[in-house]
Order: sequence, then structure tokens, then C-alpha cells
Amino acid sequence: MKFLLLVLVLVVAYAVWRSSRERERAEHAPAPPKAPRQPALPQDMVSCPVCGLHLPRDEALAGASGRLYCGPDHRRIGGN
Repeated sequence: MKFLLLVLVLVVAYAVWRSSRERERAEHAPAPPKAPRQPALPQDMVSCPVCGLHLPRDEALAGASGRLYCGPDHRRIGGN
């Protein structure tokens, strides 16, 4: 009878230990990988007529003659 009680106590202790280990493992499990982001759509690129720098059209500054420049200094130089 003592032997059965000892085995029962050991089985319960093992079950408690095993469940706590599984709970810890679930808490520290790495998050599932996120879905990859879609790549950005290509943009129209323009070249500054003063320095030759290529930049996206929406970041370029338009001059008086309709040319596109990389910055206000080159727009001023190129406008002459």
C-alpha cells in the first residue's frame, strides 16, 4: 500500500512539473514570423541638370523653365 501511495505522489509531482515546464515554454516561445512587407513601387527618377544627382521626381524642386533640381541652391544656379 505504501508503494502505491509513493508511486501516486511521484506521478502527481511529475505531472505538475511537466505542466509548469510546458507553460514556461509557451510563454517564452518566439512570436510567429510576420508576413513579409510588399516592396515599394518603383518611382520615376530625374537628374539634376547642375550636379547630375538622381532623385525621385516627387522630391525634386521645379525651376522656372520646368527643369527639376535637387535643391534650392541648384535651382537658383540653374535658373540663371
